[in-house]
Amino acid sequence: MNKTIKGARVALRYLEERDAEAFVDMHRRNRDFFQPFLYERGEEFYTAAYQVEQFRKSKAMAENDEKYAYGIFLRETNDLIGMISLSQVTRGPLQSCWVGYYLDQRHNGRGYVSEALRLVVDFAFNDLKLHRVEAGVMPHNAKSIQVVEKAGFEREGLNKKNVFLNGQWQDHLHFAIVNPND
Repeated sequence: MNKTIKGARVALRYLEERDAEAFVDMHRRNRDFFQPFLYERGEEFYTAAYQVEQFRKSKAMAENDEKYAYGIFLRETNDLIGMISLSQVTRGPLQSCWVGYYLDQRHNGRGYVSEALRLVVDFAFNDLKLHRVEAGVMPHNAKSIQVVEKAGFEREGLNKKNVFLNGQWQDHLHFAIVNPND
C-alpha cells in the first residue's frame, strides 16, 4: 500500500508524520484560496498533531479499499504542493470512485494537477481495477473544468445543490471517465 506513483514532474505518495508541518504550512498559506472549495475547518486542523492522526486514518482507509489520498510532491525538490484522492471507492457492480484534488496556489497553471490526475486515474484503472472515476467541479471553476476535460473526463450533467460549503448548498458539474480496458 505504500506505493509511490511517479510521473515526469510530480510524485504521489501517502503523507507521513514527516510531512505534517509542510502540510499545515501549505494550508495556512492557502487558507483564503482554498476556502471557497473546501469544507470549513477548525483551528485544530492547522496543527501537525491533528494531521499526523489524519494521515494514520487515511492509510487505514486505503488498507480497507475505501479511499486513497496522496500528497502531490515535486519530483525535483520533494516539496509538497497539493493533494489528490480517490474516495468513496465502491466495489461490486459499480467498481467506481470519486476523485478530488487541490494545489498550492503558487504552483497553479504549470500542469502539475493535470499530471497528478492522469497518474491517479491510471492507478485507479490499472491497479485498483475500477471501471469508472467521477469528479465534481463547481461550475465557476473554469481551470478545474479544463483539468478534468484535458484528462479525458466527460461532462455528464449538473448535480444541483449537492455539496454543503461555506454555509450553503453548492452546485457541481458531474464529470466521469470510464476505464478504456473494460
